Amino acid sequence: IVPDSREYVQPTLTADHAMLHLEARYNYEDIDTASVWVGCNFGAGEKVGWEFTPKLGGVFGHTTGIAAGYKGSISWWKLELYREGEYVVDTGNSDNNFFYNWSELTLAPLEWFKIGMVTQRTRLYDTDREIQRGVLAGLMFKHMDFTTYVFNPDESKPTVVVAAAFHF
Repeated sequence: IVPDSREYVQPTLTADHAMLHLEARYNYEDIDTASVWVGCNFGAGEKVGWEFTPKLGGVFGHTTGIAAGYKGSISWWKLELYREGEYVVDTGNSDNNFFYNWSELTLAPLEWFKIGMVTQRTRLYDTDREIQRGVLAGLMFKHMDFTTYVFNPDESKPTVVVAAAFHF
């Protein structure tokens, strides 16, 4: 829910098998734009766990190009730091090349509830801030996660993201 702009749905589908990571997204890099990705999963740790997935992608639609990206997390106790980012090279116009980033720091005081802070750098919609920051709250139940993000909560019209994730 973007103030003074077009609202949109942004589906992401991922499939992981051992080290192989596959991903398809729509309205992520740009409106009316899709991307497909392939990556390699790494991870280890019990007390302090970490995961890292470097990936390469193709972007097509309103923006067309290639992209290099990553996602990763470090978790300890009830805390988790998650980051994902990508650099998109627009093959149609190099002025549109950009770096996107999403970061979350969460605390899960209960097995089914998390709260935290979030930042993002995006060019998907216009904003006065290079890096938006905000808060999040999420509920987890079996194979489902529901999280609400409020970016720039100090503004009169904050941006709200409502996310639903299903794992199977």
